[in-house]
Amino acid sequence: MNYSQMKIKEIDRYLRTLSIDRLQKEISILSTDARISVSKLVSKYNNIIHKHFKELERLQQMSKYEDHLYKKGIKYIAGVDEAGRGPLAGPVFAAAVILPAGILIKGLNDSKKLSESKREELYDIITEKAIAYHVTSVSEQEIDEINIQNATHKAMREAINKLNVSPQHVLIDGKEIGGIEIPYTPIIKGDSLSISIAAASILAKVSRDRYIKKFDVTFPQYGFGKHKGYGTKEHIEAIRNHGICPIHRKSFTLNLINDN
Repeated sequence: MNYSQMKIKEIDRYLRTLSIDRLQKEISILSTDARISVSKLVSKYNNIIHKHFKELERLQQMSKYEDHLYKKGIKYIAGVDEAGRGPLAGPVFAAAVILPAGILIKGLNDSKKLSESKREELYDIITEKAIAYHVTSVSEQEIDEINIQNATHKAMREAINKLNVSPQHVLIDGKEIGGIEIPYTPIIKGDSLSISIAAASILAKVSRDRYIKKFDVTFPQYGFGKHKGYGTKEHIEAIRNHGICPIHRKSFTLNLINDN
């Protein structure tokens, strides 16, 4: 490639098409170009390369639990997480995901650290790449009957049991839960420490948000499309003004009405 005969826009357009490995080689060649505009371009792509390897390092660090199990000969590892323990309305969701060994999905992280648009983007990638996944939920009525902790654990167990590929080990966000016959490892803040749990957190969060947003049309006075059922000031005021609706958790909300 004769860069000396190319305009800056042409060089930039070409560089955008390259893999990271090839980009590194081309940037090394371009670094000898004396043109100021090219130097700026080199700086731009060096930053891109740096961010790529920093992200790769982060994902490799998040794969340490999985890598440890792979080295033991365990092939199918399920990550499990929930979404919706704290909201005043709607079910609690849980997801279980088995990712292929060695996969590194750029941007994968705890769902709480990601924008809604990024979660949606990663949801599609995870469901396409996963060996197996399942998302389940426990209703607000059952939450009121058995309490949120038991409901959350039930959802997690169902997500694991309904995978169409049986995991050999499970990584679970949080503390130990009963009723799981497969060997498992509970990891506090696991959605930030394990790629499998992070993937599960995204599937659970996106699935729950999609479900709750549907009720924004049925019950527009509560603003479900905005707060997704969580106890925001706007949501609490709506409950005090309009009472509760069928998807509210009575065990979470009756005190709000009684305090009014």
